Amino acid sequence: MTLVVPFDGSDLAEAALIRAAEFAVVFDEPILAVTVIPQGNTRYARENGWIGPDEEWDEKVVASRLHERVTRLAPGADFEPKLVDRYPTAGTISNRVRRVAKDVNASMVFVGSESAGQIVTSLSSVGSGIATDRSYDVVIVRHHDPAEVSKFESRTELSEADRSA
Repeated sequence: MTLVVPFDGSDLAEAALIRAAEFAVVFDEPILAVTVIPQGNTRYARENGWIGPDEEWDEKVVASRLHERVTRLAPGADFEPKLVDRYPTAGTISNRVRRVAKDVNASMVFVGSESAGQIVTSLSSVGSGIATDRSYDVVIVRHHDPAEVSKFESRTELSEADRSA
């Protein structure tokens, strides 16, 4: 079983990845961050902060930068970039994430979403497509804290030390 995180580099995607890392410690499961990258879509890449305003499109650079961010936030996580057409629909992106989740036999998918206080199907179009699949549980992350996995790991180490004392 694997914990899957759709990762676009947004604040809430980062929070979802950190939350997945916390769960990974407890459940002893690997994490897979999945980024769906619209191939050659410079504007989309800039809007998401994947490349700078004067940089040209380079899928290797985009994937490398996203991988670095994933590794910084959750050092033990795996990263899988998935290229799609230049102008994918929200359905394309969520379907690609769902396919990856099924392929790795995901036990949980962590989705960062600001609209988690509403009915699940009113999440962003990508989130609702992922949330409707019943083959895994969905964790909706709508808060940005904690900011680092190390905070959680240090608390875990302290509580383990207390238990063994």
